[in-house]
Amino acid sequence: MTQVHAYSSDVAFTPAVKAIQTRKGSRSGYAHMEEGGGWRTEIDDGLAAFIGERTSFFLATATADGQPYIQHRGGPAGFIKILDKSTLAFADFRGNRQYITQGNLTENPKAYMFLIDYVNRRRVKIWGEARVVEDDPALTASLMPKNYKAKPEQAIVFKITAWDTNCPQHIPMKFDAADVAEAIAARDTRIAELEAEVAHLKQQLSPN
Repeated sequence: MTQVHAYSSDVAFTPAVKAIQTRKGSRSGYAHMEEGGGWRTEIDDGLAAFIGERTSFFLATATADGQPYIQHRGGPAGFIKILDKSTLAFADFRGNRQYITQGNLTENPKAYMFLIDYVNRRRVKIWGEARVVEDDPALTASLMPKNYKAKPEQAIVFKITAWDTNCPQHIPMKFDAADVAEAIAARDTRIAELEAEVAHLKQQLSPN
């Protein structure tokens, strides 16, 4: 059952967390943030664009007694679908068939998505509850990326409780191999064009 919080950030800022914030001097700033509306609870245009560009993310779940588990999920850009202002979903591709995430969700629906953009050094944290949908092939098919060679086994639907962004501090800048290959190919093409131009100019300037 979804817990009702006084502030959306209470999903993470528990009494224990707030006590440490008070002791270490950051509570007043976060209290001001809470009074100003707190973390966002619905998907806006900026978050939608960010999600639409992601080719991977990390999904965290936990057992009933709190043992955490994090799993990487990947696919082509757009594989995370937005169903409405507070609901995300994606096709659950067949993998090593351990089913740890699914098992955790049967006894503890609380889940967390961590999305990171290494190129632009941005990251988004999303808290919520998730469920596995095994008996809706139409939903699973609608979530499957077009022409993506993976076998969808079921769907996972994620209901957002709150989301927030992180500062870029300490995020290393990394590039996807495909983007690097494209940049190198463009560079090589330009080099070839310049070499051909130089060769042509040399031919024009050479004495007859």
